[in-house]
Amino acid sequence: MTFEFELTVILKLLAAFLLALPVAINREKHSRVMGLRTYPLMSMGACAYMLIGIGFIGDLSVDAQARIIQGLLGGLGFLGAGAIIQNNDRVEGTASAVCIWIFGAVGLACAHGQWLIAVVLSLTAWLVLNLFFVWKKELEGKNLKSLPEEDDDD
Repeated sequence: MTFEFELTVILKLLAAFLLALPVAINREKHSRVMGLRTYPLMSMGACAYMLIGIGFIGDLSVDAQARIIQGLLGGLGFLGAGAIIQNNDRVEGTASAVCIWIFGAVGLACAHGQWLIAVVLSLTAWLVLNLFFVWKKELEGKNLKSLPEEDDDD
């Protein structure tokens, strides 16, 4: 392995880690199930598995790469399912679960040098979590005000 190859691998892993940090900080700040440690490590892990696979099979085997991605998606889905919690009539953790899929894709994009995809996914996830959080709270407040009063005639 050449120094250039090793440097490329390090930069791809670092990019996967760094692109997950803004959302990881957001999730940690809001005391979510998964946060500051989970997203960067998971994104970097997805990148690493793809890079290891490419190292074994080479860039030319599209079918083998697709199988690696398929395996990663199954594992990420399992992690996402663990993030979803049902409390009485509320389901929580769905945004965290979706972010697991998103940052798995960010890691895979970094492994393949698809920088535009990686940056757009990371930026979009951060914007949705930050901007839509405010809108969601505003809508929840309006929905609570518009609910009819319950009768105590049981």
